[in-house]
Amino acid sequence: MRAVVQDRYGPPEVLHIEEVERPVPGDGEVLIRVRASTVSQTDTHIRGAHPFFWRLIGGWRRPRWRTRGVDLAGIIEHVGPGVTEFKVGDEVFGMVGWLEGAHAEYVCLRESGSIAHKPTNLSFEEAASICDGAMQALATLRVGEVREGSRIAIYGASGSLGTAAVQLGKHFRAHVTGVTSTRNVELVRSLGADDVIDYTREDLAKRGPVFDVVIDAVGKYAFHWGRRALKPGGIYVETDFGPRKLETFVMWIASRWVGSRKLRFASGRRSKADVQFMKELIEAGAYRPVIDRTYPLEQVVEAHRRVETWHKTGNVVVTF
Repeated sequence: MRAVVQDRYGPPEVLHIEEVERPVPGDGEVLIRVRASTVSQTDTHIRGAHPFFWRLIGGWRRPRWRTRGVDLAGIIEHVGPGVTEFKVGDEVFGMVGWLEGAHAEYVCLRESGSIAHKPTNLSFEEAASICDGAMQALATLRVGEVREGSRIAIYGASGSLGTAAVQLGKHFRAHVTGVTSTRNVELVRSLGADDVIDYTREDLAKRGPVFDVVIDAVGKYAFHWGRRALKPGGIYVETDFGPRKLETFVMWIASRWVGSRKLRFASGRRSKADVQFMKELIEAGAYRPVIDRTYPLEQVVEAHRRVETWHKTGNVVVTF
């Protein structure tokens, strides 16, 4: 089968398509023929070992796992012994583990893993673009203790995580303010945001301490700035170390004991229950995935380049 592989860390050009061995499903596993996947910021970070600590996870000198990709949507090609939830021909969507690659024509997943039947009202491309952003968004909302009536601000509201967080925040009946660039103001408003700030014209911090939660969805803001927009007792949720990495680390430790405004980190988990939850939201018309651009597998290098511009809207999808 074909898969996108890399044998060294580096720029998008280290990626190439290669014939690799097709996996065989074991007990409790299904073999999925992948129809679409996404390229996320995490994929680009691991590909380039940036920040450097990715080498501690994925291999010091060269990648231990050669294929990237987390999200997928496809068709069940074969089921292993003991599988009862799925059958051959079922259309599914979900996620693989952090270091298991979905940028391949076939992937094996456990039936009990982060996988569900594909919503009937979505294409494969749309279904593939759901999970990574949505799982991370759910994590930020949980860490921020968002509930009905919470006033939340989402910095980077037009990205993969951001577009998911806006919609999920509204589902949880919070008051949502999206922060984005001029060209994406109407998109964020169309997703249900109660208010939208164009960061090229207004600084979020100048709104004063009016938010219960501030979420940095793109790793470009900082607690140093965002804390001024938080009410006493408010929570700043970081998904990266942002532009002030050392300061963010120090403030993360210090905010546990100093001051009432807290800095917390969020990282998306892989949960079958959450994938099923997203399926139900979509089928109820309460959530829609946002796609920036779609590339054929042969243009995966261009897809990585697009993600690294930091100007994508929603998700970048690759198709098989």
